[in-house]
Amino acid sequence: MRARRSGTILLAAMALAIPMGSAAAHDDVVYVDDGVLDSGKETHGHHAQHGGDEGHLPPVSTNVDVIGNLDLFAGAEEPGRVADVSAYGNYAYLTAFWEPECDRGGVYVVDISDPAAPKKVSLIPSHRGTFSGEGSQVIHLETPFFSGEVLAYQNEICPGETKGVGGITLVDVTDPTKPKKLVEGAGDFSVNGKAQTKANETHSVRMWTQGSKAYAVLVDDLEDTDVDILDITNPSKPRLISETSLDTQTAQPPGAVHGDAVFLHDMVVETVDGVPTMLVSYWDGGYAKLDVSNPAAPVFLDDTDFAAADPVRLEVAGQTISPEGNAHQAEFTRDREHFIATDEDFDPYRVTATMEDGTEFTAIQGSDVPAIDPDTSLSGPTTFVGLACDPAAVPAAPSTTSIAVIERGVCDFTTKVQNVEGKGYAGAVVFNRTGVDGCDTLVSMLVEAGIPAVFVSRTDGFRILTGGVPAGYTCDASGAGTAIPTAVGAAGQDVDIKAVFDGWGYVHLYDTDTMQALDEYWVPESQDPAYASGFGDLSVHEVATDPDADLAYISYYAAGFRVVSYAGGTLQEVGAFIDEGGNNFWGVEVHQHPNGQKYVLASDRDSGLYLLQYTGG
Repeated sequence: MRARRSGTILLAAMALAIPMGSAAAHDDVVYVDDGVLDSGKETHGHHAQHGGDEGHLPPVSTNVDVIGNLDLFAGAEEPGRVADVSAYGNYAYLTAFWEPECDRGGVYVVDISDPAAPKKVSLIPSHRGTFSGEGSQVIHLETPFFSGEVLAYQNEICPGETKGVGGITLVDVTDPTKPKKLVEGAGDFSVNGKAQTKANETHSVRMWTQGSKAYAVLVDDLEDTDVDILDITNPSKPRLISETSLDTQTAQPPGAVHGDAVFLHDMVVETVDGVPTMLVSYWDGGYAKLDVSNPAAPVFLDDTDFAAADPVRLEVAGQTISPEGNAHQAEFTRDREHFIATDEDFDPYRVTATMEDGTEFTAIQGSDVPAIDPDTSLSGPTTFVGLACDPAAVPAAPSTTSIAVIERGVCDFTTKVQNVEGKGYAGAVVFNRTGVDGCDTLVSMLVEAGIPAVFVSRTDGFRILTGGVPAGYTCDASGAGTAIPTAVGAAGQDVDIKAVFDGWGYVHLYDTDTMQALDEYWVPESQDPAYASGFGDLSVHEVATDPDADLAYISYYAAGFRVVSYAGGTLQEVGAFIDEGGNNFWGVEVHQHPNGQKYVLASDRDSGLYLLQYTGG
């Protein structure tokens, strides 16, 4: 069982004897992962949940030349197999993701000495049952223990596997044709103080040097205090030297961001005004800065806040809605005065919800369930079914339009929703429990079922069930709270839940000093409901900034490769590329080649590597 911030349910050993909603004891606590999206690993596992990820925009080539490209799978398609890209010298490194089948990932090594004709050299295999995704990197180390180039990549475990490893792998690639693993599965070997036999799964890794020392920062998929820093001065023997949680510093009030999921997703370290500064992407918590002058004791400096209303939807459509959040990845600009950040969002719809008495409420759609979209709504009478963990205890649906109202707790969301589906309910509304991340916190459910399912706050759950909240209603993080004032099988208010288009993920420009947003950029089609399905994922993914010009290069999945100028504090598209047949770009990296030329490397998830050059002014 895993103990994690948002997906953790706290149960006493005698939970079944304790009325749900009442104050529960906290001795002999058991932790259960109930299926909340609360780690980087889970952000990339559900691309196709709303409308599918097939299709692409028409080809385009504006101020971008293709210097060379390599299809790693010519004649043997492996869609989704390629993830991130990094480069050093005459070689590029592409991580091998879990799709289309998960067995063994690793890193493809590509010879780019002739940029017009890149060639596959080898695959550095990951451990059995393990795959790699975000954040591979190669740097030169010059320490008392090692001199040469080191490749770092992260390890995540295939679903259902028992042989996989977590942590990171460090590889000596001083001679990339003869890579040598220095260590495999290094990282944090504990969860909330409890020792584990293998390191926690890691979603991303970034290395940097300070003098004769070298460090790596990891995204820990399993633990609450998840900014993990390793000393890799001796890359064969990494040491965990600090763990830092930014939950409290970065979280905005419940409901301010559409989802309330606060966790580390990515990071970069640069020197800003003489201070080694780590810039972290903390999902619905926004972007934050840490002083890492002493990596063993990082110091929180400041963070961003998402606006009260989504600025892009307000500008494009006059639509006043809460921001999606989803702070995914960011890079400092060349002068460090700004940073450019990408908010990833794979679902172009959210829902509007109204109760029978006219009360409006916020609902978050589940992941792998039928989408509430322009063709599908969820409207009808409601029935309280309790926790819905035991199918025998779930009452049969009173009608074919009945919607089950379920309390979060004890078991995972998939179990709950599948159980009510089996009893004939047309959909499900899950409301929050008491305790940590309970009450009015809104979470994104990772749930697989054949009926629509949404998540709502505990307060709105009570309103649906009884038309209001009881006098003296309480709910807190200790687990105390008002007991549910209705019985299993009782009818609640009718609900009407419909879709509203809210666009795909987009790009921010921030001021590094003030952490204030200055401007946003989006691909026009990504904010047009006509492109909500059938054109692939039109969300932004990653950004890399140019070391010599006020330019940023952006991987935009099926919307291709984009070049954006940030001169004058505004974002303006100045280049674009989508190949014939479409692209599905994941990673992007600026690379100064030994031949003196500067290229932008982009990884296509379905094929391999592109080497591009911006040709504009």
